[in-house]
Amino acid sequence: MNSPVYLDYNATTPLAAEVLEAMLPYLAQHYGNPSSSHTYGAEAAEAVRAARASIAGLLGAAADEIVFTGSATEANNLALLGVARAPVGQKRHLVVSAVEHPAVIEPALYLQSAGWELSVIPVDAYGRIDPAAVAAALRPDTALVSIMHANNEVGTIQPVTEIAALTRARGILLHTDAAQSAGKIPVNVDALGVDLLTLAGHKFYAPKGVGVLYVRAGTPIAPIQFGAGQEHGLRPGTENVPQMVGLGAAARLARERLPAATEKLRVLRDALHERLRAGVPGLRLNGHPSERLPTTLNVSFPGISGRELLARVAARVAASVGSACHSEADAVSGVLAAMGCDAARAAGAVRLSVGWTTTLEEIEAAAAALVEGATGA
Repeated sequence: MNSPVYLDYNATTPLAAEVLEAMLPYLAQHYGNPSSSHTYGAEAAEAVRAARASIAGLLGAAADEIVFTGSATEANNLALLGVARAPVGQKRHLVVSAVEHPAVIEPALYLQSAGWELSVIPVDAYGRIDPAAVAAALRPDTALVSIMHANNEVGTIQPVTEIAALTRARGILLHTDAAQSAGKIPVNVDALGVDLLTLAGHKFYAPKGVGVLYVRAGTPIAPIQFGAGQEHGLRPGTENVPQMVGLGAAARLARERLPAATEKLRVLRDALHERLRAGVPGLRLNGHPSERLPTTLNVSFPGISGRELLARVAARVAASVGSACHSEADAVSGVLAAMGCDAARAAGAVRLSVGWTTTLEEIEAAAAALVEGATGA
């Protein structure tokens, strides 16, 4: 029996063959602790150093600005809570957008419960933030602004560079969650103008269980876990060398494949959209028509819920109705609600995301299944 066409790359990507090959030696023969001074430790330490340098190269950063974490969620928590714990004077005001991932929203709400003031910036009908709204929210006591680079559900890319110009002029730190954008579009910390940036390994062909927080040199941040001094004292614990090596290998692949991969992904995404639009009258795009990740197509099918549609085509297509972190809930997506979608449009939404290994034949097969499932044709 053929496997269904996989169109859920925003949820997770398969491990690239080159990444697995790079990891295998560190799962077997090179098992030393990087903190050990003998040969075994030195081998492991060199592998971590090389991985750190590779990731820095992808981001246009310095190697000592890369902090490995166990996930993007941990990196986001370290960014928000770490800045909150740092000596930032009397600044206790945080700004986030209405479409952030729960890994940003939840620590932001925690800080609010601990006495911080929180401003949530709305988005327009495309899920995009107006930099003027951010400017209006900034205050003398604003310590940090956290605005994602690209949305995980609809793919809309935020004007981070414009927002950075506002925060930098006021001496306010800026964090962006780039978990969905890295490896798909260029992500350069200086071009973006950010002080902190989050990556997730499993979103661009590295293993699950490893992430990164970029911390610009001089950024005030304190640890939120305590132990030994690994990762510049910000993330204690013996290094997970195989995962770090895997993330480094994935970063090298991404550098080699961009920008050709971006164009290939866009072609596949748009081919899927065209076939669905031709076969499903009343289909509606969710997200920005142009300022959107090349991987991501979020569309609302009329007259059927996204969950019911995916159940009908489950043997032929594997996709999701929204973020994998809360896709089993029956509630309307918070992202689509923030965009002003009505209940019927939100209920009919399906997120379809393509990847490096997606083929045009798979696009055609998936589109045929979805059209049949939605219309009975």
